[in-house]
Amino acid sequence: MALSDHLRELRARILKAGFAVLAAFIVGLFFFDPLFDLVWEPYRSAQDSLPEGTSLGTSSGPAAGFLLHLKLCGLAGLIAASPVWLYQIWAFIVPGLHPSEKRWTGIFAIIAGPLFLVGVLLGYVTLPKGLEILIGLNPDGLTNLVDFDDYLTFFSRTLLGFGIAFEIPVFVVLLNMAGILKGKTLGAHRPWMIVGTFIFAAVMTPSGDPFTMTFMAAPMVVLFLVSEVIARLNDRRRAGRAINAGLSPDEASPLDL
Repeated sequence: MALSDHLRELRARILKAGFAVLAAFIVGLFFFDPLFDLVWEPYRSAQDSLPEGTSLGTSSGPAAGFLLHLKLCGLAGLIAASPVWLYQIWAFIVPGLHPSEKRWTGIFAIIAGPLFLVGVLLGYVTLPKGLEILIGLNPDGLTNLVDFDDYLTFFSRTLLGFGIAFEIPVFVVLLNMAGILKGKTLGAHRPWMIVGTFIFAAVMTPSGDPFTMTFMAAPMVVLFLVSEVIARLNDRRRAGRAINAGLSPDEASPLDL
């Protein structure tokens, strides 16, 4: 494909992903109150387990309510439309693959979206504990007044960080399917990948507490190990196909003993 064709393809994918997010955003506007309660619940859970001295609900500016609607429904739309825009990312890469590798498109579409949502759900479950640890660091007698806009930013970073973290092993497998990354390479750099996973989790979790970081890093390590196994099996399948590629129908293939 020429560069102009690649740019047109990229524009089409971005528009499709954008329309999906916009449609989910509009639907979210009709469910703003349940979404607001859903976002507020982790803070209330953390607040109930701590002594008096924390307060949430402050906002500033005449347009604060309007901006809150946009941010909250935008976050909901981004998460709800994640299967669509994740597929668009992969669909943009597909034209550069061999026909035998394009069949993995459907598998990616099935796995990537739910895995992102699982990461978001795990981030939501662990958020109250992270907030409890952070709020618990306030000295006695000091009232913690939290602006809801700041809390929503913290909330969004946590959920999106968990969701993106769960997608990284999927893209590792896709790079292997495309012939860019070998399973043997993953095995040789496994210790560094584990260390890098914990560093990534420490950076991506805005709370910075070890509890939330471990809850992000541990599943990522497991997914990395699974992706390494899949990559090694795929490399072995490719090697066997390459050995037998030049054989005639009547010629015996070599046995790998």
